[in-house]
Amino acid sequence: MSEENLNSKSKEALRHIRNWIMHNGRVPSTRELMNAMEYKSPRSASLLIEELIENGFLGRKSDGSFRMLKDLEAGHIARTIAVPLLGLVACGGPLLAEENIEAMVPVSTSLAKPGSKYFLLRANGDSMDNAGINNGDLILVKQQPVAEDGQNIVALIDDEATVKEYHNKGHIVTLLPRSNNPVHQPIILTHDFQIQGVVVAIIPISKQYK
Repeated sequence: MSEENLNSKSKEALRHIRNWIMHNGRVPSTRELMNAMEYKSPRSASLLIEELIENGFLGRKSDGSFRMLKDLEAGHIARTIAVPLLGLVACGGPLLAEENIEAMVPVSTSLAKPGSKYFLLRANGDSMDNAGINNGDLILVKQQPVAEDGQNIVALIDDEATVKEYHNKGHIVTLLPRSNNPVHQPIILTHDFQIQGVVVAIIPISKQYK
């Protein structure tokens, strides 16, 4: 059976399973799928899994876990992964990033590559406008604790998050703004901060919806 012929609940289950595989590298258990679909009992999730097995999308392994039998059909059909939108990040001075997830945003797997974790932040300010990051834009960030010189990163400084261009010269780290606005100055550090991730894409939401 093709995916288009599945009922709506089975399609929803398949989307959750794909998202789980992208984030965790495996098919979710029955209980994990139950929680993802906000069911109160594992029976409903179990029935959906059995339907996906019967229709050739899943297989049961010898240890009782499941595996995908059909690929993610990347090809010409767009596939997305749900990426959490975490709120504001400063582009004009450090500002506490809201850790509460505002939404789960579908992002193409051609941007959010399988096998890595990502999050989205909404830019605030103009200190990175010369780097193409404008106030209100969404920033897609790949979670990782290290970066290379010249990459735009999300840095956590005293529990506040900021986006800047990263430069590491031995014992001194410089986080550079990229703006013609003279109010923005470099941030000079040693290694007493955390890299939360590297900016991999900028989505100009502000321009689309102004």
